[in-house]
Amino acid sequence: MESRTLPRNPTRAVRIGSVTIGAGHPIAVQSMTATHTQDIDKTVEQILALERAGADVVRVAVDSRKDADALLEIARQTTANLVVDLQENYRLAELVAPHVQKLRYNPGHLYHHEREKPWQEKVRYIADVAREHDCALRVGVNCGSMDPDKKLKYDPADSISPMLESALDHCELLDSVAFPRYCVSLKDSDPKKVIEANRRFAELRPDVPLHLGVTEAGMPPDGIIKTRIAFEQLISRGIGDTIRVSLTVPNSRKPEEIEAGRKILEDISEGRVRSVVNYGLPTLNIISCPSCSRVENEAFIELAQDVKAMTEYARDHAITIAVMGCRVNGPGETDDADLGLWCGPNFVNLKKGPEELGAYPYDEILPRLRQELDALIASRAASAAS
Repeated sequence: MESRTLPRNPTRAVRIGSVTIGAGHPIAVQSMTATHTQDIDKTVEQILALERAGADVVRVAVDSRKDADALLEIARQTTANLVVDLQENYRLAELVAPHVQKLRYNPGHLYHHEREKPWQEKVRYIADVAREHDCALRVGVNCGSMDPDKKLKYDPADSISPMLESALDHCELLDSVAFPRYCVSLKDSDPKKVIEANRRFAELRPDVPLHLGVTEAGMPPDGIIKTRIAFEQLISRGIGDTIRVSLTVPNSRKPEEIEAGRKILEDISEGRVRSVVNYGLPTLNIISCPSCSRVENEAFIELAQDVKAMTEYARDHAITIAVMGCRVNGPGETDDADLGLWCGPNFVNLKKGPEELGAYPYDEILPRLRQELDALIASRAASAAS
């Protein structure tokens, strides 16, 4: 599959140390340490391992004064772009900001400390600290810890609207204090909710860079697949400026989050995806899933290449053809393509949208696909002429 230039939302630039996100800069890949922050040696070791894997940014949790003291020494021993994950004690910001490049706070957590103070006062304090110490900010909205006032306004089944309203309110406040150097994340453990929340936010605030992620994604490969689907649907539409793949893995395997993130970005660019995506192309759009252990016949890989070559004559037609490698992803995830192929051990199943057209041997599928492609082109031409 050929590389394609992905569309990007016109977000503003936000610098995080030596890395800049937004404004067309490459999508940054980040991870988070899983070590105890006060275990300085192990935390530094993990940061260095993540850097070697290609991490642009590394996040460290700080929950206490002792964690903040440990962070000072950690920062001395690494040149990584560090983000501090402020938990409930937002006032730790002033202790850690001189040693990091970015502060992340969760609007829901602001209610757990100094409850008598309005959240607006707390955010102004965080923004002032960030400004003083040359730090960026991330407003990290999470489905599991939301602003209680926002939750009460909506149906309990609607977790997206309170997340969205919270994020927008915090953006408005940061704008009002002239602090534009921030990004936003809206995370959930359900990839569908991640897609909807970020799409809705991007429509309302296309200027704000977005950090994408699926919380509690789980162990690989399932955690990677859940994250991949959310990223495919968002990044293919120009949404997303930095990403984190959250996996349940032992500490020694933490760099796999970076490797998975970079692989997903590469695959989206090459059209190797697990879900049907819309690249916004006015031309032929051929996508194929990345090869994995679920592929039951390696002929799938050659077939994807053959489909690309055979359909070259239709390159000026806005038609999506999906080539999926297995029965797990193929049947449902070709529904949104104009024409879909999902591959079994001995046969290739052909679909037109959600309609099943039959199963064909590998050596017979290309001519049959061409028949359907020609019929689709002719049908659209007739509709345009009428």
